[in-house]
This record gives sequence, structure tokens and C-alpha cells, in this order.
Amino acid sequence: MMLQFLVGTLVSLVSIAVHALATVVAIDIARSAGLRHPTRPRPHLMGVMMATAVVLMAAHILEVLIWAATYGIVGAAAAEHGLIYFAFVNYTTLGYGDVTPVREWRLIGPLTAMNGVLLFGWSAAVLFEVLRKTLDHLEAVKAPGFTRS
Repeated sequence: MMLQFLVGTLVSLVSIAVHALATVVAIDIARSAGLRHPTRPRPHLMGVMMATAVVLMAAHILEVLIWAATYGIVGAAAAEHGLIYFAFVNYTTLGYGDVTPVREWRLIGPLTAMNGVLLFGWSAAVLFEVLRKTLDHLEAVKAPGFTRS
């Protein structure tokens, strides 16, 4: 059991590091786009939010791939059942269906889910903050055609 916790903790730390890097990239993109004085604020806001979401989604996909690789390395599930699929099921807390872990690694799923929930919450917070800051900026520069409701 301790090995499962150790592996789960190490992979979670790697995922957190990936997410921290993606957050920095997403915020840099949002800041650089947000500093502009757009003539069309609504499409500008949509673009900033879409770029931020794409960066965060790419991070989540990379994190799932890291978990899937870990499953393969430790033999947590049969590779022929699809380790990436199994990692997505765990990471998104969808729950077990057609693929389950081997008995010796049954805690790896809940550890993956705990990591996924944390990082999805983090992403939601980043998206909300980017939206808030972009709206504040558009209001401050009084972009034509923009009124905050």
C-alpha cells in the first residue's frame, strides 16, 4: 500500500508541476492579449478565454498521459484494455466501467482522481480570473462597443 501512495504522490507532484507551468503560459498569453486595446472587444474576450482554455486542456491531456505511462510502468492495468482510456476514466472521476486496476494497484485510481479534481478546480479558478481581469481591462480602456453588465 505504501508503494501505491508513494507512486501516486510522485506522479501527482509531476502533474502539479506541469499544471503550474501551463498556468504560467496561459496567464502570459492572457496578459499579452489583454494589454491590447481591441476595436472589437467581444471577439477579443472570446479569443483570450479560448486560448487560456486550450492551454489548460493541453496540460490536462499531458497529465493524463503521464498517469497512463505510470500505469504501464507499474502494471496497474492490462495494457490491452487501453491505459490512456483508463487514466482518463480515473482522472476525470468518471468511474470504473469496463477497465479496472489489478488488485495490487487498486488505490492508484482514487489517487489519480484526487489529482484530477484538484487540477480541474485549479483550471476553473484560472479561467475565472482571466475572465475577470480581461473584463476589468476592457472596461478600463473603454473599448468601443463594450459595456459590462
